[in-house]
Amino acid sequence: MIAIKLAFKNLLGAGLRTWLNVSVLSFAFVLIIFYNGMIDGWNRQGRNDTQDWETGIGQFWHPEYDRYDPYTIRDAHAQLSDEITNQIKEDKLTPILITQATAYPQGRMQGIVLKGIDPKQKILKLPASDLDNAQDEYSAIIGKRMAETIKLSVGDRVLVRWRDKNGTFDARKIQIASIFRCNVPSIDNGQMYISLNVLQEMMNLKNEATLLVAGKNYTGGDIKNWEFKDLTFLLADFDKLIQAKKGGAMVMEGFMLIIALLAIFDTQVLSIFRRQKEIGTYIALGLTRSQVVGLFTVEGGAHSILAALLGAAYGIPLFLYLNSIGITFGTPDMGITIAETIYPYYSLGLIITTIILVVLSATIVSYFPARKISKMKPTDALRGKLQ
Repeated sequence: MIAIKLAFKNLLGAGLRTWLNVSVLSFAFVLIIFYNGMIDGWNRQGRNDTQDWETGIGQFWHPEYDRYDPYTIRDAHAQLSDEITNQIKEDKLTPILITQATAYPQGRMQGIVLKGIDPKQKILKLPASDLDNAQDEYSAIIGKRMAETIKLSVGDRVLVRWRDKNGTFDARKIQIASIFRCNVPSIDNGQMYISLNVLQEMMNLKNEATLLVAGKNYTGGDIKNWEFKDLTFLLADFDKLIQAKKGGAMVMEGFMLIIALLAIFDTQVLSIFRRQKEIGTYIALGLTRSQVVGLFTVEGGAHSILAALLGAAYGIPLFLYLNSIGITFGTPDMGITIAETIYPYYSLGLIITTIILVVLSATIVSYFPARKISKMKPTDALRGKLQ
């Protein structure tokens, strides 16, 4: 307790030098929390958006289907059993039929993925109900990125060619019923959605689907002849991206922390050099060398406590403000799941971990120059004689 009181008294007595070190360390402290909070906020939003728009709580795939291999799409479809049909009616599952096709907007050729979806489904946020409201039976909805790529607007018609289950080519003009905006590029880029019944008729695949999306109220367990893919599998690419971003952030945060700790290290070295008489007095008064080393170590580590308090003074209002308005990136089109506005997420675990990291780092850095005290002779220290 005496060491802590003396440490804070000496720090406050050092004046500007202390507050410069504390300011640099507090900036590193706030930056670490800010950046990790932004990444965690992006992670939460991205996962929620992907579940809402594409994956649900999981998907059942036909055993032949591989989303990374377009050649598997041709044979990746199966009949919907009575059990599946009943769960579809209860809004626990929604089927999607997938096939490759080619669109010819303004005479150009564009490869697309044609997906059939139930207009009455309520599991995904896709505005499939617009297909029911369309005037033309052969209508489709597309995403904003897709619309910009093939230069189509609502009401336009585009020639689409496909192959049915027997390999026979067919073509038809399809009207664009609506254009939706979404943060998940994997359901936008190169995708065109039409009514499930219409695509089944076009493909001669009555009552068949490629995959089944499970809703939040699905509790049916495994389905025979279908492979369940959980969110860990479906969001693996996104999770790897987040981990990569966090790894890159650690490098930047490490440099900031090193700069702040270097300032504390230099301050402690200078402090021990200038306060040799004071050190000798402590030892002469009965303090052991280990106690004096502990005093200077606590004194250096106390920088982190003051930095945490200072960082909280301006960091908390800043974090609350950013959490209320979010961080806007305009209209990102980077091919990854990211919202136009990210709302940071500052978890209690993140804050506590950062505090522990900063306090331990500052204490360890302060200990190394303080070890020199254990080698000093009290008589030489009282005379201010250099070692």
